[in-house]
Order: sequence, then structure tokens, then C-alpha cells
Amino acid sequence: MRKSMRVPLVMVLVLLSAARVVSAATPAGEAEMEARLKELYPSTRISAVRSSEVSGLYEVTMGRNVAFTDPTGRYFVFGHLFDMKEQKDLTAQRLSDINRIDFAQLPVQDAIKTVRGDGSRKLAVFSDPDCPYCKGLEGELVKLENVTVYTFLYPLDGLHPEARGKSERIWCASNRAKAWSEFMATGKLPDAPKCVTPIERINQLAGSLGINGTPTLILQDGSLIPGAASAAEIERRLAGKAAQTKAAVTPRLKGD
Repeated sequence: MRKSMRVPLVMVLVLLSAARVVSAATPAGEAEMEARLKELYPSTRISAVRSSEVSGLYEVTMGRNVAFTDPTGRYFVFGHLFDMKEQKDLTAQRLSDINRIDFAQLPVQDAIKTVRGDGSRKLAVFSDPDCPYCKGLEGELVKLENVTVYTFLYPLDGLHPEARGKSERIWCASNRAKAWSEFMATGKLPDAPKCVTPIERINQLAGSLGINGTPTLILQDGSLIPGAASAAEIERRLAGKAAQTKAAVTPRLKGD
């Protein structure tokens, strides 16, 4: 299950203190800092280093994750950086940028396609039939108009051992979209013969995209929404407005 990460205040203060002391003596450029970190941690995949919004701290991109370090590279903080004045979650936006996915490359032929209205707006959802948050999300998705939803069946076998069998029956139904919506609303499974399903391919796809929980939404611009989201939030994101989580609110990461 996904959990939001809280950074202990004392850890932040220690890191900031170290940053002020060391940066005053040995300021480092971004390229120099990146080289230093790669030398210190050769087994860690460090893809980018840049100065953060906080003086003396560096933002370190490691694969699909972001952390912050002092100029020594010894102390790291894993968490979200908030701009309290602007009420923005700066790290959330950064993560959205570095984890952006090419929507056009998604194998939508392996997804259940549901069209509402003219279907002009598109989004994809990785969903597990036994995930309670996925069921809640379905109740929000039905509120959206003029949208095409591609649902990738992604049963999490370790958490929901019966989800794979249910996913197979839904995929093999004569009307997959109807079978999916009916099951998520009522729990009724279709009587369907066995057939070849794309579930293994979807598992591999999720792994390649760094998706390890459900539900996960991918918008047409390639940005992700991890966990359940309200119809209003999805509408705002579909309209192209970047999510700006209020600093006073704990970041929402609801899902399995």
C-alpha cells in the first residue's frame, strides 16, 4: 500500500545546518555535485542533480524518485518540499515532470476501452478489481464527460489473490466495458469462457513505467496521478492545470 512520506523536522534542520556550514566553505556547481555523488554512490542510478529552491540543498533525481542532499553528499532527505507562501508542493510537480509517460506509446489494445460522450479527452487507469480504492475511483470516473478511459487490468497477486481470476473473466466477456463497470459497481462477474489475456504484458508494462500500485492514472499529457482522485481533481488535470497540493494538507496517496 502506498504511504505518504513525512520527513522528521529534526532531520531537515540537521541537513540545513550542515548545508549552510559546508556550502560556505566549499560551494559546488551542479555538475561537480553530480560527479561527487556518483563517485560516493557508484551503485545508485543518479540521473540528474540541480540546486533546489532552498539555498545550500541539491535536488537529486534517482530513477523516478527525488531526494535532497547537503553539499557533502552525506545526508539525504526523502520527502516533499513545500513552498508555504505559494501553497505549492514543489516535489509533486517535479515528480510529475520526470515521470511523464508518452501516452501515444501505451498499448491501448491491451486495455478495456470505455467511451463517454464524444470521447475526445483520454486517460488510462491501471486498476485491480479487488482494490477498494479502484472501486471508489470508478465512482468518480463516471462523472466525467467526453472522455475515453483505457483500463489496464493490473491484479496485485500478493495483496488480492483472487483478482487475477476475476480480471481474466472480465477480459474474456463479450462486452468488456460493461463487464468491468458492472463488477466494480455491484460485484457481479460475467459468465465467460477462458481466453488469452494481456495480464502478463500489463504486468511488464507497469514495471517498465514504475507503476507498482493501484489505482494509477495516466493523463493524455503523460502526467500521473498515483492513487484515487476526485472527479474535480481529474477535471482540473485534464484541463492542463498542474496539480498544486496545498502545503497545509498531507499529500494524498491512496491506493494498494
